[in-house]
Amino acid sequence: MQTLKVLVADPVSQSGVDELATGGALEVTVNTGLPEAELIKIIPEFSALVVRSQTKVTAKVLEAAKNLKVVGRAGVGVDNVDIDAATKAGVIVMNTPGGNTISTAELAFSLIVSLARSIPQADASMKAGRWDRKKFEGVELYNKTLGILGMGRIGTEVARRALAFGMRVVAYDPYLSEAKARSLQVEVVENIDELLPRVDFLTMHMPLTAETKHMIDARRLALCKKGVRIVNCARGGLIDEAALKDGLESGQVAGAALDVYEVEPPPAEFPLRDLKNIVFTPHLGASTAEAQENVGIEIAQAIRAALLDGEIRNAVNMPSIDAKTFAVVKPYLTLGDKLGRFAGQLAPKRNDRIVITYGGKAVELPTDAVTRSILTGFLRQAGGDEVNSVNVRSMAETLGLQVEEVKSSEQTDFNEWLHVAVWSGDTKVSLGGTFFGAKNDPRIVRINSQPVEVTPGGVVLLLENKDRPGIVGHLGTLLGQQNVNIASMSLSRDAVGGKALTVLNVDSTPDQPTLDRLLAEPDIFSARVVQL
Repeated sequence: MQTLKVLVADPVSQSGVDELATGGALEVTVNTGLPEAELIKIIPEFSALVVRSQTKVTAKVLEAAKNLKVVGRAGVGVDNVDIDAATKAGVIVMNTPGGNTISTAELAFSLIVSLARSIPQADASMKAGRWDRKKFEGVELYNKTLGILGMGRIGTEVARRALAFGMRVVAYDPYLSEAKARSLQVEVVENIDELLPRVDFLTMHMPLTAETKHMIDARRLALCKKGVRIVNCARGGLIDEAALKDGLESGQVAGAALDVYEVEPPPAEFPLRDLKNIVFTPHLGASTAEAQENVGIEIAQAIRAALLDGEIRNAVNMPSIDAKTFAVVKPYLTLGDKLGRFAGQLAPKRNDRIVITYGGKAVELPTDAVTRSILTGFLRQAGGDEVNSVNVRSMAETLGLQVEEVKSSEQTDFNEWLHVAVWSGDTKVSLGGTFFGAKNDPRIVRINSQPVEVTPGGVVLLLENKDRPGIVGHLGTLLGQQNVNIASMSLSRDAVGGKALTVLNVDSTPDQPTLDRLLAEPDIFSARVVQL
């Protein structure tokens, strides 16, 4: 049997390398710091690739990797790996969820303390031979208010440390339930703008998504209490760096500490570099001996299990199940992901529970993998690319989202079906899905209990409108005037002349002026766009 080769392209702990090489079944090569062109040259001979955040596993690399079976990311974020290209190439992408939670939380809190007492600046002053006691008068953390944006694993750990220091903690996380917030002894606010004027310190622990990019910009910095101190150990791009520079120079922001940047490493002309009231660290969130030891060993064990035993652990782009079971549940994973994504865009951001019902033949499924697929789609907006089938149940628990599975004996028109209901207080959003034809083509057949037939893909436009003669033609004319082409349409109504639900698969995303034009019509009550 030919020895399988593993390339370690970024520095990982020696324990991780040793774990890979245990028993001699895998031939391990450590070759770090490779530019893309060099990586492309050598990657064809390897079955597995281990990276951290430095090496970019691009579509070009994956195209050249003819024998590659596994990419292992020794860390949480996989933004340096082209997941779609890997999936198309049949390459499993694995990560190590939770391995650096404590180390990142401790770094964030260390930077909060450093800002409060100007520790780095005082150290530099002493090393320069000065004795500037008055210059470095600091502030106490006791009785100060810490604002936390994002109450996932790391945000929760930061909150615990802040409470131990006698700080008040105010948090914003649109996906955190009120019950979970109470258990953490933090106050949760409904929006960021409500939080900012109240806090003395601000720390961010959110993924970088279209929704969170530049979430702290010039407008929001102006809302802050004058003299706020800001920490970012999460993702570069959460803060508008140009706006932060202006805030630091004006005194609106008393100090900032950054471990992550929009461009890494920051260029020589980085505009924040020369400011005196800012602290920099070079993306050290996971850089502790314990974290590196943990993630190195964890990813090594996962790669060995995949290559030698066919067992899949911590997979980002496929469920962690054996190959035989995967073949059975694969259609349901696709349908479940679409139902979850759809529900995640229709439901409010803060939800209490999600009820997933299996009916017909679906009751015979091993439900965990399908439930995880639904949850992954549903929580994608909350967790960005970091949420996957491995960590999604933990993320739901962190957010206080109660997950219920039900196997129903109800008789319906469909041989097999899934139903997803999301509750936020007394508000409910629900979707049902099944398959059509021999090819198991997924369809959404219920939206909020109304029967529809919708292909779950691309751009979907949902309209609530008055049921009247000519409304369908009128809608088509309105969309045509806005250059939006209709691919398919499904109609449902509660009563003749009552309220109708019109669901359209369209070829392009309607922009806001188009939605505004639709809503200006007296017979159109709501318009929502869902991206699948």
